[in-house]
Formats: sequence, structure tokens, C-alpha cells
Amino acid sequence: MSDQSKQVGSVAYHNPGADYFEKRGLKRYAGVWSLWALGVGAVISGHFSGWNFGLAHGFGPMLVAAVIIMIMYLGLTFSIAEMSPALPHTGGAYSFARATLGPWGGFVTGLAENIEYVLTPAVINFFIGSYLTAVFGTPPEYQPLWWLGSYIVFVSLNVAGVELSFKATLVVTIAALAVLVIFWLSAFPVMDFSRWALNIAADGAELPDGGGTWFPMGYAGILASLPFAVWLFLAIEQLPLAAEETHDPKRDMPRGIIAGIFTLMLSAFMIVFLNSSVSPGAFGVATSAEPLLDGFRSTIGGNIASALSLAAVIGLIASFHTIIFAFGRQIYSLSRAGYFPRGLSVTHGTRKTPHIALLAGAVLGYSVMLIMWFGLGAAEGGAVIGGTLLNMAVFGAMISYFFQAVSFIRLRMVMPDIERPYRSPLGIGGAVLTLIIAAVTLFYQLQDPVYQVGVYGTAAWYVLGIIYFGLVGRHKLVLSPEEEFALTKGKKGHPETEGYGTTKV
Repeated sequence: MSDQSKQVGSVAYHNPGADYFEKRGLKRYAGVWSLWALGVGAVISGHFSGWNFGLAHGFGPMLVAAVIIMIMYLGLTFSIAEMSPALPHTGGAYSFARATLGPWGGFVTGLAENIEYVLTPAVINFFIGSYLTAVFGTPPEYQPLWWLGSYIVFVSLNVAGVELSFKATLVVTIAALAVLVIFWLSAFPVMDFSRWALNIAADGAELPDGGGTWFPMGYAGILASLPFAVWLFLAIEQLPLAAEETHDPKRDMPRGIIAGIFTLMLSAFMIVFLNSSVSPGAFGVATSAEPLLDGFRSTIGGNIASALSLAAVIGLIASFHTIIFAFGRQIYSLSRAGYFPRGLSVTHGTRKTPHIALLAGAVLGYSVMLIMWFGLGAAEGGAVIGGTLLNMAVFGAMISYFFQAVSFIRLRMVMPDIERPYRSPLGIGGAVLTLIIAAVTLFYQLQDPVYQVGVYGTAAWYVLGIIYFGLVGRHKLVLSPEEEFALTKGKKGHPETEGYGTTKV
């Protein structure tokens, strides 16, 4: 096998041989509704658990934070709706940054996304364990077994084949939305906004009769709520990772992204408003690991509530399953290009799924959970997984969003003539808003002691990754589609026309 090296700036590209991409082939299957389900499904667990911790500073700060973050995601999604069909590669954020910011920029962006996609399912898995523990009454110390079972089932499902994976995604996403709609309908008749949503005092205590102010601790609470508001939309940006498994990414990718973000905007407003407006209200929901279960207990109660709460796990499963898809493709793309060890990108011989990358991401995520759980003890470890890892995932996401916004602006400047099947109506202004809001969220996480542990953890991940790339990875790059597109300014590196081992089903 030929493995000749060619130096390009600070990196070296290798030609690993003609069969390299054949061993790393993917299958095209997805259409617009598969992509919609992938995007909505990835996020929907954030409407079941996680967002609610932002209520600790009051309903008003959480609502305003959600609106600010919604604006950021509109700018981001319209930007990637333009970039993804123009650069239809599995690499996603790494691909956008590589085309405009060079190999180091591509790696830094890809590493941030890697942090987000490995840790986000770990946090979701923690919430799955919390829900299942509450529903089945199992001892809390058994939660690691729920986590292990979830990883085994859904990694296996993703390995089984892209067709089955996308079909399962569509089913669980629709089921998760149905559960949310049932909650909305059950909450409207019994909601009491003043009594329950405004039941937090200025000192953080509960107001037994409600009637408090919208901003009990002042407007500074808005900044504190931003990372948790991100949970209402986090991971919609993963859709470009499915580009090489989409029949017509130039047509379907923008449609799937835009349909997904507007679906999530409606659902986010409904859940923030209604889950806060029924017992136990903003005060109780702010510290709950299963806020929707608490809501169902209030609106329906009895055995029906338990059954619907079990159904509510579907929402967590939808996101868990779809983000496992994401970290598999994200690790696969960086490995195929040589940034990560190349062996991680080998796909299954018959199913054409990145089984090694999927297994590696799951092992890493589960290992982090176990270290937290047993290293800190069950009670404190659970708090760290549910809070600190959530913030680490958000921190990685904000870095990724910052660089994706910069990539959008730079792509308009350095490659103005490449084909753009879709153009963002928000243009550079939308990307600038994304950049600013992501930077503010990052800055607040750096300043607030509550989030600093997560920030330090993310920094350690970054340091290890950059050391590896500086010493090893940058000398072993491969002309993958993303790399060839960047080096030729868009003249080559188009997976939908040049193959790279991809087939259709």
C-alpha cells in the first residue's frame, strides 16, 4: 500500500492507498423527513430534562435567556443551512472551519464538537437513568447499569445500518413530540402561572402561595440561565454530519434544518411556560432530574402519570440515539482525514456504518460517567454528571458555534463563487449574532465559579487533543473529501459526485 507523504504548510498529507476509502464507505438513505427527525430528535430530550435548572434564578430570566439563545440558533441554523449543501461532507463543523480557517482551525472546531457530542449523550443517559429509576423504583446505586444498557442497545442499533437507524429516529422523534403534546394539553386546564411559575423569592426560597416577581434575583439571572437555555436547542447543528448519507443534500439538508429549528422553537416555548405553570412550579422544577414526570404527576396523577412518564423516556431516547449517530460520524470524519487515529474510521464491511467510531465514543462517554459516579460518590457524582458535564457539553458547543459563525463569514469572503444551493436570508448579520451570543455565553461560563469545574474539564480535553494533533495527527493527514475541498477551493472533494466509497440504498 502506498503511503507517500506531501508537506503542505505545517501538516503532512499521506496517500494511504486505493482501498482506503472503500474500507470507509457509507450508504445514502436519508431524505428531508429523516433529517428533520435527526435534528429534532437530537434536541428533544432537552425539553424533557436539563433546561429546567435554568429556573433557579426565576421564570423571567429563564424565558429571556431562552429567547436570546433562540436568536443565536436561528443565526446558526440559517448559516449551516447555507454551508452544508455547499460543503456536503460528513465532517460538519470541522469541514466548514477547515475550508476557511486551515487544518488547525478545522481541528480546533472539530475537537470542540467532539466534546459536545461525546458528553451530551452521557448527560442524557444520566437523565434516562433518573427517569427509569423513578418509574421502576430501582435503587439509585443501580443507575450505572441503566446507563450501560442504554449504550449497548443504541450503539448496536446505530451499527445495525443507516436505514434502520433513520427509521428508528423518525419513530422515536414523533413519539417524543406526541408525549410533549399530551403534557401541553393536560397542563392547560390546571395551570396557574402566578401561583407556580412565580414561586421563587429573592433569596431563592420558595414562595408557598406564589405571586412573586418575574426577576426575583435581578436581571443578572439571565446570564446564569443562558447555558441551560442552550439545552432547548443543543445539537440541531449536527444535521450536516449526515450529508454523505443523504440522497440529495443540496435540496434536503436546508429543508430539514429549517423545519427542525422552527419545530423546536414552538416546543421550547410551550415546555418552559407550561412545565413552570403547574405544581411543583418553578421552584420545584428547578432542581428536578425528571421535570416532565413531576408535571404529569400534577396534571394527571395516578397510574396514568406513571405510564406517561415511562413514555416520556422516549424523548430522552430520541436524543440519545440521534447524538450517538452524531458522535459516530464526527469521530469517523476526523479519523478518515487523519486528525484522529485512522483506524477509528473503518466502517462495517456489509452495513457500512462507522462501528469502531461508535464504540469508541460510547466507551469514552461511559467512562467519564463512571469516573464521576464512583470517584465522587453516588449523590455528588450524579450532581456533577447532571450539571458539570452538561456545562462542559455547552462549553464545547459554544466554541464550535463561534468558529462555525466565523467560518460562514469567511466562506462568503474567500469562496464567493462556489455553488450555494441555499443562501441564508439572515446573511452575515445572522452569523455575527451567533458569534456574539456564543461568546457572551462562553465568557459567563468562564466567570461563574459554578461552571468553572466544567470549563477546566473542557480545557483539559482540549490540551490533550491539541498535544496529540501537534505531535502526531498533523503528520498523518489524508486527502479526505473535506481536505481536498479545502485545498482546491471547492474544485474537488464533492462526495455526492466523486464517490469516496459511498453507495446508495
